[in-house]
Amino acid sequence: MSMDMGNQHASVTALQEIQKKVKEIEQQVVTFSGLKSDPTYKKLEKALTKQLFEIESIDTEGKGNILQAQKKATEETERVLKELEQNATHPCRLEIEKIFSETQSLVALHITQFNNGDGQKTDEFEERIQNILKRLTQVKTDGKIPLRKARYRTLTKVLAIQEVLESSTQQQVLSLPLSAEAHPTVSKINSIMCDVNKARCSLLALLAGVNDNETYRHLSCTLTGLIANLDALDVSGHTNIREYRKEVVKEINSLLKYLDLEEAELGSAYDLGQNQTIVKIEDLRKQMALIKNSLLEVHQRVSDIHMGTKSELQGIIANLDEVSVGRNPCIREARRRAVVEVQAVITYIDLKEALEKRQSLPEHTVSEPPCYIAVWAVFGHLSELQKEVLFFDGKRADKNYMRLEEFITKQLLALDAIDTQDVRTKDARKQAVKLANNILGYLDMKTDEWEY
Repeated sequence: MSMDMGNQHASVTALQEIQKKVKEIEQQVVTFSGLKSDPTYKKLEKALTKQLFEIESIDTEGKGNILQAQKKATEETERVLKELEQNATHPCRLEIEKIFSETQSLVALHITQFNNGDGQKTDEFEERIQNILKRLTQVKTDGKIPLRKARYRTLTKVLAIQEVLESSTQQQVLSLPLSAEAHPTVSKINSIMCDVNKARCSLLALLAGVNDNETYRHLSCTLTGLIANLDALDVSGHTNIREYRKEVVKEINSLLKYLDLEEAELGSAYDLGQNQTIVKIEDLRKQMALIKNSLLEVHQRVSDIHMGTKSELQGIIANLDEVSVGRNPCIREARRRAVVEVQAVITYIDLKEALEKRQSLPEHTVSEPPCYIAVWAVFGHLSELQKEVLFFDGKRADKNYMRLEEFITKQLLALDAIDTQDVRTKDARKQAVKLANNILGYLDMKTDEWEY
């Protein structure tokens, strides 16, 4: 056996070496998150194509084992090439790029307005940025690393653009600049502040990818040079001017922190499943799930289970409210959904307790009008449906989803048919309609396949 390995044909050995190179290239392909127009894509494509040419140039001498090895190497290389193309042309990747192009248009408009003397950020601009962020969080990645990286990087850039614009708005409301008559250095600081505002527009253009004439490194050198110029100014004995200079330096440093954004390695930052805030939210959701299971899996009165159950759930909501989500819309949405989940369980408990209390005092229903009793009958049906929804773990295409949606809708129709002549019945029906819609909304949320 060892002699056969030692006498392995040179062509087979060459093919094995090529396959090793393809494996090395594949490590870059599986994490590639760009488009076909990116230089990295062209570099990887060129490298793989070169390996295909080398495979084809191998002399097989018509031998079956070499031909088989050549075929295997070709198939493997073509598979990696196909994966590279699929990463760059995946519909979700193209959707991310389409959304980001809207950001580019917004930034280009802002820069044009700034150059024309009107660089104020409007409510409409802020609303459009928020809409872009929301849509990015809704892009499905199916857990694919390239898509998750692309979405995370795009979110990071849009958030950075939002922050730079907000800092610009805050700077405009400062009681600065000072009058040049106060001290000779004031006019120099004012001039530097004008350069800082121009640099802010350059930074926005870089983050949005709408300026090919500027680079991160050059802008970093420009801003660092402005700080050096400020440091060289003699403002001793003038507290107000020193504070002015300090504010301008602070403004420059706030811009410098974004300049490593494009070059920085993502590491595993795109994997929000490892984010400490997400981990905390998930831990709280697990606590909620344990309480929910203890409530819904046993066949006994809700009031007999745990007196402090609702307090525990309210405590979980309080803990969720304290979770710092920063500016990341994905984390913010994760917290919102967790709160909705807990509130759904609390609502179920409240309704179940109300129904049990009503059943324990049947004499109170004797004097109630039929329409009021009919509303409470709907409450009873909704309670059972809500229990099913709380435990539902399927998809929208499932028959059970359609059944639940149909039955909840039927309860809404039943409520519409109830005549509400008295105020009490009218209020009860209003609450029942709200509950039915909330259950439908929760069912919809559970099945929208949202991900971090």
